[in-house]
Amino acid sequence: MRLPLLCVALLGLAACGSGNQDAASTPPPATAAPAATAPVTPPASATSTAASTPATAGSSAAAAPVPAAEADDKRPAPKPFVDDGKWVEGKQYFRIDPAQPTSTPGKIEVTEVFSYGCPACFQFHGIVDQMVRDLPRGTVMTYTPASFRPDENWPLLQRAYLTAQAFGVDKQSHDAMFDAVFKSGELGIMDQQTNKPKAQSAWPTIDDVAKFYAKYGVKPEEFVATANSFTINTKMKRADELIRAYEVDSTPTIVVNGKYRFTAATAGGYPQSIELVQWLISKEAAGK
Repeated sequence: MRLPLLCVALLGLAACGSGNQDAASTPPPATAAPAATAPVTPPASATSTAASTPATAGSSAAAAPVPAAEADDKRPAPKPFVDDGKWVEGKQYFRIDPAQPTSTPGKIEVTEVFSYGCPACFQFHGIVDQMVRDLPRGTVMTYTPASFRPDENWPLLQRAYLTAQAFGVDKQSHDAMFDAVFKSGELGIMDQQTNKPKAQSAWPTIDDVAKFYAKYGVKPEEFVATANSFTINTKMKRADELIRAYEVDSTPTIVVNGKYRFTAATAGGYPQSIELVQWLISKEAAGK
């Protein structure tokens, strides 16, 4: 039997594993019974973020208070690259071979492979928010949602993120989606009152997700139609293919410029994750 969802309690070492499954190509609604998971309390640093994943379509995107080019110019340059032997390839971070193309040519791209249904990602997203705030000039943050736990409704949450991105509301709703899964439970598979898994018949549906995003100005019927479209199915398939190409087997995983990946566990903890991502950015900026 596959092990249920693994959530390691030590801060900085948590991960939600894929088990022995491959990511599905165009995942259908989940059919397996949910695994029981305990609710996770996020670190105190979990705060709201204005993540920089670009929207691809839609009419509900909020205008950025500062033009992206201007904001980028005001950020500091990447730190000078110094290899003092602290970070070792194959130990703290791993090379992706072959390197994968990024979605933002001309920029160094930092990507989180995550799921809104992953307790470890819920713990880690405050750290990711800090990564976003600390990004130097010429870098962007993107997100790739995973679907490899259909037994915990991850394909629905992957579809939710990609649809929100299409409408341009992924940035302002990102942290709130984690709360909807792990705090209010409205989009989670756990009953917040009993701390037990909900019956599969009571799992959130795409209609429930659409009601959540209505708070961000998206009409529910438009959200559902887009979520079930060929475009979103294709994006889900591409996300799954990319995660396989990254050789990611647990979430959260950080990928730098399609070339390197690491987890909080391999980095040595949460603070080390922030330090390592800065070092890999410097490595890329220096062309090393």
